[in-house]
Amino acid sequence: MPRPIFDPVIHPPQRLQLCGRLARDAEVDFAELREELELSDSALSKHLKVLGEAGYVSTRRELDASRLHTRVRLTTTGREALCGHVAELQRLAQIASLHGRPAPRTRTAGLLHR
Repeated sequence: MPRPIFDPVIHPPQRLQLCGRLARDAEVDFAELREELELSDSALSKHLKVLGEAGYVSTRRELDASRLHTRVRLTTTGREALCGHVAELQRLAQIASLHGRPAPRTRTAGLLHR
């Protein structure tokens, strides 16, 4: 079970989506990520740079039929950070939820409502 910890590197929505997408497959092509996440090349590159500097993703280039492809993968450190971040979000959601507790009672015009 991952230790719940808020990770500000992963937290921005596009980085969280990016890490979640990378968690599904061993490697993903840069172009595929760009299309799925609807990001520009420069925006995706910036997010990958931040994640790479944290050690959360790695990239490699490969030549395929005379085209250069950039492949991206989530590292073990990145997977652990993502799992910990998601666990913290789940913990916070549990705290915020009313699940398992009675709804607060309110008084309206002398009647008790639920």
